[in-house]
Order: sequence, then structure tokens, then C-alpha cells
Amino acid sequence: MELYKLTVHEAADLINKREVTSQQIVQSTLQQINEVDKDVKAFITLADERALEESRQLDASVADEEGLSVLAGIPFGVEDNICTEGVRTTCASKMLENFVPPYSATVVSRIAQQKGILMGKLNTDEFSMGLTTESSYFHETRNPWDLNRIAGGASAGAAAAVAADEVFYALATDTGGSLRRAAAFCGVVGLKPTYGMVSRYGVISSGSSMDQVGPVAKDVKDCAIVFQAIAGRDMADPMTAKAMTSNYVQALADDVNGLRIGLLRECFDQGVDKDVKDAVLNAVKSLEGLGAHVEEVSLPSIEHAPAAYCVILSAEASSNLGRYDGIKYGYRVERCQDLDELYKKTRTQGFGDEVKLRVMLGTYALSAGNYERYYLQALKIRTIIKNEFEKAFEKFDIIVLPTCPTTALRFGDKVDNALAIFLADKYTAPASIAGLPAITVPCGFDTKGLPIGMQFIGKAFDESTLFRAAFTFEQNTDYHIKRPAIDWR
Repeated sequence: MELYKLTVHEAADLINKREVTSQQIVQSTLQQINEVDKDVKAFITLADERALEESRQLDASVADEEGLSVLAGIPFGVEDNICTEGVRTTCASKMLENFVPPYSATVVSRIAQQKGILMGKLNTDEFSMGLTTESSYFHETRNPWDLNRIAGGASAGAAAAVAADEVFYALATDTGGSLRRAAAFCGVVGLKPTYGMVSRYGVISSGSSMDQVGPVAKDVKDCAIVFQAIAGRDMADPMTAKAMTSNYVQALADDVNGLRIGLLRECFDQGVDKDVKDAVLNAVKSLEGLGAHVEEVSLPSIEHAPAAYCVILSAEASSNLGRYDGIKYGYRVERCQDLDELYKKTRTQGFGDEVKLRVMLGTYALSAGNYERYYLQALKIRTIIKNEFEKAFEKFDIIVLPTCPTTALRFGDKVDNALAIFLADKYTAPASIAGLPAITVPCGFDTKGLPIGMQFIGKAFDESTLFRAAFTFEQNTDYHIKRPAIDWR
């Protein structure tokens, strides 16, 4: 049995029945990593010895334990902008190339409490700013479906690792759509939770008002299991909501009868590939055939979401990145004449071009004379978009749209299609700036055999409805069980 191909719930069932050990699963996963990651390049840091030791310790204690957690003994990965105690956390940047955190992020600690097995840290764009991982200080992550194509950004390492069966699931961040975009390009499931549902403590900040940690998984049930483990109030993060979490796994049901679905008109017009449009519309028709009520809905202001998102993110990032000055931690240039030279050389050499661009944009947007013109204007657009969502949700339970207007691009297409990539934020940024939950599920393939993702956006704190809709679609199709052939080894 190729254990690395199992889902979380399948592997957990075997562990609980004592039919396999955690060590066997970890060894199988490591073998797969050694086979494919030299091509996929999903990992920055592999914690193989640690993973094997933790699995041995778990197996030794299994006989004394009853009712192990579903996540116990299951290998997972973490995007490299989330702190992991004792395991290098680089943010894919020269600035933090050798940084080893003295503590773990709350999300990692919660998985550790359930005895999950950390396999290592996954590639991202530098400080999670980018769309392709071409800005990573270490290497580009390649799409397992086609090694000449991107796996998304910035959470490409997470999505590619799950798609290539290098981990059973991953924890990744989503600021403006990076988790969802990467999951769609790689044909897996990804959830961006409601802002405040998951602690950001220990997450290296990019856009603080939009950053959220979510699961990337092989199917919806796995996604719900992981979300159940990481969601909830955290006193270390005052921005976590007091809203009670539900039992998301128990809420899974193959039933959308009476569900009110809004088909977002603005995301099916020009700019979306025909294959993507057809796949999502066919998927919606299948949900309608299962009892859902489908109507078009218009959110006219989302046309301005990419610009508003760009301004807000750049402004917040320029502030957050101010702490990397060569004084307390991170890269530091030696032999400087004075403090100003230390700051200048450290930041010039420590940051890549994409990060410098975001810092300059953010500083410009926050400067005197531009603050009201750009930053405050972006905040006003954000409020308008939030209000349009609230009005739409008076009539609908969820809103459906493509996760991305295209399938995975080839490396190098970023330069030729910079505007198209920027405008693609229209599909993911609205949920981010409104703080709403959104999930992407595979819903088909284009003529080149590349995965297509369908996105559901829900009401704040109503992840349960998203899971129900996604689970129903999944139970009535087979897209989620398809994996890249990986015949390029």
C-alpha cells in the first residue's frame, strides 16, 4: 500500500485500528519527498530526523492511549512564514535565511497538541509577496501537473506538496488569495477562514488586516478536520474573534437542497478563460440539479478590489517590514560607518526586488499628500465592498465564482501578462478585504489537462455552509481524487 497517497481520515482510521504505524506513514512520505521534491521543490527546510523521532515516540505510546486524535501521527507541512520552534523559518528571504524561532505559532502548537508530525517548511514568495515563487530567495516551486508551470503564489509550496503527496495537508497563509490560487492551480482544496477565526500569533505579518492561516488538503473532509483543530479564540492574538466554533466535520453533509447560491456576474465576463468559465458553470448546474437555487448576483465595486487590495497590502507591509533593520534579528551587514549605513545596506542586500517594490509603494501611499488620495480611498472602497457583500447575503447563502480566471501560467508569463495577473486579484481579493471565508475546490480540467478551481464565498463565521456546499459537490464528482501522473520522474 502506498501510504503517502491516503487522505488524513483514511490514514487516521488505519492508525487507530493499529493496522499501520505513524512511523510507517512518515517513512512512506519521506520516500515520496525524496523521489519528487528535487523536481517540485516544495520544501525549503526538511525536518526528516525530527519527524521520524516524533513518529517513533508516538508509536511507542499508542498502546497506552485511547481514542487518538484524527491528526495524530499524520505528516503535514507549514508555509515558511509561520514560526516553528526549533525549525528554521525564513520567509523565503535572505533577511531571515538563518532564523530559528524560539517558539511556535499558535496554529502549529494546536496541531502539535494533537500529535501531528511536522515534515518541514514549505516554499513561498519572499515574505509571501508574489504570485509565482519567483521572488523566493531559495528556488521556484513547480506545479506537479506540469513542471514548466507555476504552482501559484505565495502558498505554492503548500499546494504543490499536497498535490504531489509530499504531505497529507499543509498550513498556509492567505492575504489576498495566495492559498486559494495555489490550491486551484494544483487541483487541491484550500480554505481562507473568516478574519479572526484563526490565530495569527507566530505568523510573520504581511498585510495584518487580511492575513489568515488556513488548511490546504486533499479533500473537503480533511480540510474540515484541520480547520477544526486550528480555529478558535487565542488570548495571544487579540484579533481572534469570540465567536464560537462549530463541529465542522459533523456539519459535513451531502445535501444542498434549498441552498441559495449567487453566481457572481462580474467574474464570468471578459478576462476569464472559456475552459474555466465552462467548468465552473457546469459545476454550478450540478449543484442546481442537487436542489440548490441559483441566481445571478452583481457586486459592481469588486472591479476596484485589486487596486484597493494593492494599496492596503503595500501600506501594511511597508510598516511590518520596518522591523528588519539588522539590529535585533535577521541579516546584518557588518563594517558600516554609521547607523544610517547599517540600515541602508542591510535592507538593500537583505530584501529582494518584489519586497522593495511593495515597501516603496506602501511608503508612497502613506506619505503626506498621498495618504488621503490613496490609502483612505482604498479603505473607503473596502467598506463599499463589505456593504455589497452584506446586502447580497440577505438573499444568498453563498456566492460562487472561479478561483482564478485562468489555469496555471508558464514560468515567465508574469512579465508578459503582468496586468492580467494583477486583475486576477478580482477573483480572490474581495473575500480578503471583506474578511469573509472562502473555499476553493477542484471542478474540472482545461484542454491542457490543468486543474480548474471553483470558489465559494460565505457569510462571516459561516464556514459550515461552505464546507457543506463543497462537500456535496465533491461527493457527486471525482475531481478531488485525481492526482498528477508524476511521470516526469
